[in-house]
Amino acid sequence: MVSKNNFNFIDCIGHHTLLYGETDTGKTYLTAKFIEFLIYSENVNPDDISILDFAPPFNSINNVKFGGKIRDFSKLSLQCKNIPLKGEIIPPRFVASNKKQLYDYLCHNYRITSLCIEIFKENPTSYLIVNDLSIYLHLGNKSSLLKLINSVSTFFGNTYYGTEIKSDFSKLLSLKERKRVEVLINNVENPISTS
Repeated sequence: MVSKNNFNFIDCIGHHTLLYGETDTGKTYLTAKFIEFLIYSENVNPDDISILDFAPPFNSINNVKFGGKIRDFSKLSLQCKNIPLKGEIIPPRFVASNKKQLYDYLCHNYRITSLCIEIFKENPTSYLIVNDLSIYLHLGNKSSLLKLINSVSTFFGNTYYGTEIKSDFSKLLSLKERKRVEVLINNVENPISTS
């Protein structure tokens, strides 16, 4: 498990790093701090840093804190190449009241996250930052995602990998999400648990 206070960002430059863990374990915070490290300490031009922020807005439901955008932790990130979403991410397991609604929200999120990825692929940068990969992985292709990660010099992303987010009708989704995240963990150069 990694600590927010002694994370060695220098080891992430030129590598592919994936933070994974439970909700509210500092994944987005560390991702934002990596961006600041690149700009302040390494003098990376913000135009060379692309950000795909797939997280829903910060919220707390049933004592479970989730979501939160990179910009909530770093205003400096706004200077980077933020690829805008064509709609708002919906936290499917918290908002859906039945399986059909859950699937509708998954499709909605997949459409806007996959479009964001396509926009990045048309004009890639050396540094790719992704917040909340699990949102894309609900319906997205893990092999295509790994290919994207491996296409950049430096990748720094995070994903939910836990048991806090659940509902009575989303057990299969949670199992599928966990298995897909495990594929990333096992195939990314530098996986780091925050839980």
